[in-house]
Formats: sequence, structure tokens, C-alpha cells
Amino acid sequence: MEKPGPIQMLAIAFDGNHFKGEILPELDRLKHEGIIRIIDLLLVRKDQDGRVSTWTATDLEWDEATALGSYIGALAGFGAAGPAGVERGAIAGAAELADGHLFDEDTAFRLTQALPNSMSAALVLIEHVWARALHDALDRADGIELTNEWLRPEELLTVQRRETDQLPG
Repeated sequence: MEKPGPIQMLAIAFDGNHFKGEILPELDRLKHEGIIRIIDLLLVRKDQDGRVSTWTATDLEWDEATALGSYIGALAGFGAAGPAGVERGAIAGAAELADGHLFDEDTAFRLTQALPNSMSAALVLIEHVWARALHDALDRADGIELTNEWLRPEELLTVQRRETDQLPG
């Protein structure tokens, strides 16, 4: 399997269940342009009476899902048991992600319990396909990522202080 690009977890909430239809078309545009890929998406909607509906989506085909699960599982297995845990982890990871979803029924239940009535929330795992080549170049140069944050423009005022605090030494 090709090493995946960086994966971002985005959690968003919508008060009052009012959707204007702007988000899914933008995700589709980014997917079709090869900029992102949706690893997993879980949307939970709770109406004013507490009735719940859920919706899931993924861009992964079965072979992609099991390959990604195997890759993630091998990393987890190595972290837990060293080289001896890689194979077991890869098998377990492939089985876990075979349906294409990392978010499971337990995740949906916990999100539902935390969500007040008349609200919706979404969890989205987004692979940044555009960044694969950059990350590969960093690996080839033996670069070490010290930090990786997404900043809104208004947060730029604090960047210099935070970044210098991250430097070794």
C-alpha cells in the first residue's frame, strides 16, 4: 500500500439542525480534484424531541480500507509489542477497517449522548492527498516534524512565540 498522506480529524457541530447545503458539495469538489479523500465520515442529527438519525460515508473501496487498516494496525502492533506485534497488528487492523469505517457504533452512541437536542455533529477523517509528495520529501531528507497545526488567520499573532517554544535545546 502507498503510504497515506496526513490525516486530519475534524469535529464540527451545527446548532438547530439548519444546513444550507454548502459543506458536502465543497468536500466533493476537493475529492474530485484529488486534494482530499474521506477516510470516514459520521454525521449524527438529533431533532428537538431527541430522535436520532445517523449517516456514514467513506471514499475507501474494500481493498483500500483493508490496506489502510493493515498499515495502521502494523504501526499499532509495533508500538505495542515491537517487531513481534507487526503481523498481528496488521491482521487485526485490516479486519477492523474492512467495512471502510473507523468510527463505529460506540463512537456514534457516545456522540449521540453528548449531543443536545436540536443539534447535529459530524466527525470526519480527511486524508490530505495533496501533501503525500511533501511528506515523502521530508522523509527522504530525514526531516523531523516538530509540530503540525492548522491556524486560522486571527491565530497568526501567537505563532512566533509558540513555534520557538517547540524548538529543541
